[in-house]
Amino acid sequence: MTDRVIPLADHRYAATVPAIPTGALPANGLLSDRLGRPLRDLRISVTDRCNFRCGYCMPKEVFDKNYQFLPHASLLSFEELARVAKVFVAHGVHKIRLTGGEPLLRKNLEVLVGMLSALSTPEGEALDLTLTTNGSVLAKKAQALKDAGLQRVTVSLDALDDAIFRRMNDADFPVADVLGGIEAAERVGLGPIKVNMVVKRGINDQEIVAMARHFKGTPIVLRFIEFMDVGATNGWRMDEVMPSAEVVRRIDAVFPVEAIEPNCTGETAERWRYRDGGGEIGVISSVTQAFCRDCNRARLSTEGKLFLCLFATHGHDLRALLRGDYSDEQIAAAIGHIWAGRDDRYSELRSAMKADAGSGERRVEMHYIGG
Repeated sequence: MTDRVIPLADHRYAATVPAIPTGALPANGLLSDRLGRPLRDLRISVTDRCNFRCGYCMPKEVFDKNYQFLPHASLLSFEELARVAKVFVAHGVHKIRLTGGEPLLRKNLEVLVGMLSALSTPEGEALDLTLTTNGSVLAKKAQALKDAGLQRVTVSLDALDDAIFRRMNDADFPVADVLGGIEAAERVGLGPIKVNMVVKRGINDQEIVAMARHFKGTPIVLRFIEFMDVGATNGWRMDEVMPSAEVVRRIDAVFPVEAIEPNCTGETAERWRYRDGGGEIGVISSVTQAFCRDCNRARLSTEGKLFLCLFATHGHDLRALLRGDYSDEQIAAAIGHIWAGRDDRYSELRSAMKADAGSGERRVEMHYIGG
């Protein structure tokens, strides 16, 4: 019998194989962590690859032609993803977001969408099934995704000016193609659509009002995201962070807005609506206004590592359980034990600590775990 070879790429982030607890927490939808936060949102990364090289996520100088992405054999299969998703739903997950990398680069993704859309909550309700994409191939995929059961999409778009957009994606990709993808998604009914703009001071902040003007008066919700210190490769600097409060002030000076209530507990974006009835915008203030206390999200990497925080350094290797001789009930027990012990609140502690000082571990990268 030959020894099994495990690619080194599997070990880029620390992870432990979860223990199967003897006293299992029942999968009854009532699971909560140490801070009383329920498990409601699962974000599944289906690939660590992307065709863009945005500086805040996958800078080209790091993710070049020699970068070793995960081999296909390391990725969870669609069957494995559907199986573990069913376990999470039993524990209370109501929303699943497919992400990446760029999720639409995963071949035949609509097959997975179909498998996930067949799941329902213990109450018999349909899941909120959504996807985040850079929009580059959305026009080609929109109809198939809708037919498979995807409900809506969120599209990343950092500028309307083509020259600025090409500099931001660093792949010379034209903004017109992303706008075409958004139009295709609208046409097939993948909505309500959200558009996310990561704002970097001095890089694309001059596009804030132009983006607001473009989407004002449409059903599309434009959201502005503060440049975050995710991972260790994006050269994050506080002086490039534009606080959401400043974004709102810039828009309000041209198009007056007023704050409105969140849609649900745990929502990451603060909502604002135009006073003239022209729709709404959102701001995600993960740097200047932490929202850890309501965070109900778990993240699953493309090869099955469970992370409990976007800024985590350590994961839990669910793939070892999925490919081992374990039942769904045992896997559910392990996940329940992990979540029940969760106390992550990095953003709330950021100002009082130096992230990972002396830990010897690096935070998970955005392309690997999704936003």
